[in-house]
Amino acid sequence: MKILLTGGCGYVGTVLTEKLLEKGHDVTVVDAMWFGNYLKPQKNLTIIKEDIRNTENILLKGIETIIHLANVANDPCVELDPRLSWEVNTLATMQLIDKAVRLKVKQFIYASSGSVYGVTDEPKVTEELELKPISEYNKTKMVSERVLLSYKDEMIVQCIRPATVCGYSPRMRLDLSVNMLTMQAITKGVITVFGGNQVRPNIHVQDMVDVYLYMLDLGKKAAGVYNAGFENISILDIAKRVTNFIPVKIVVTESNDPRSYRMNSDKLLSTGFKPKKTVDDAIKEIMQAYKDGKIKDEESCYNVKWMKKTVCNSLTSS
Repeated sequence: MKILLTGGCGYVGTVLTEKLLEKGHDVTVVDAMWFGNYLKPQKNLTIIKEDIRNTENILLKGIETIIHLANVANDPCVELDPRLSWEVNTLATMQLIDKAVRLKVKQFIYASSGSVYGVTDEPKVTEELELKPISEYNKTKMVSERVLLSYKDEMIVQCIRPATVCGYSPRMRLDLSVNMLTMQAITKGVITVFGGNQVRPNIHVQDMVDVYLYMLDLGKKAAGVYNAGFENISILDIAKRVTNFIPVKIVVTESNDPRSYRMNSDKLLSTGFKPKKTVDDAIKEIMQAYKDGKIKDEESCYNVKWMKKTVCNSLTSS
């Protein structure tokens, strides 16, 4: 199958690209490469350095499926430049699917976010729950979903709402809860938890990739919206899990971050999908990757720090 993967050089995208190639697909990756490119040249892989806002430069001839991961990720990054984020996350998404429909692309798989539910005490956060986004990032994802679903009669549209992703990727992120707390324990010998009672749903990066592959195979049998998260754990409890492997002190301080939500993925599980990895697996992977020299605690692994230093500076000076 000929697949266009936007954001294929990202944290999830890099792992997904490799898996798609292993399965024999012909993959075209489109990525602005703000955080670099960790993909190796391979047969059936085309890598294009391009901002997805330049939709006219994205060729869709012969493409059967689009997997759309490219976005300005998470709340703090979006707050750096809300206008940029609306253009990348929402406007470009609208333009991409409009072009895809006109060129007869059959399937569109979209990486939304589990954070579209906002802050909720609801014990079972299912896909039917009312969306109450509280940040610009949440809002860009919610609006993009609505735009994409308006095309559901013209192509297969699948909107996936991922939990917080964890685990090792060649394009590593250390600003995600499990990854960050594990790296703190490794490099600082102490874990600092802000608040701690906030609950986060989690999903291992390998399971996240498998969800996209699963949706690709199911096609119209699984059209619509799906949650993807399997372990609802408080930030403090994540820190405690880390200390099961790295016995360090946990320091709890106050937090002004109200985001707390659970996720129910029964709808996805009812289709037959089965997760294979856990938060504990992610912690052990990161420990081993650090020991092997595959990851370092550096600025490029923290989206906000790196965007301030590179992307935002270049936009300001241009």
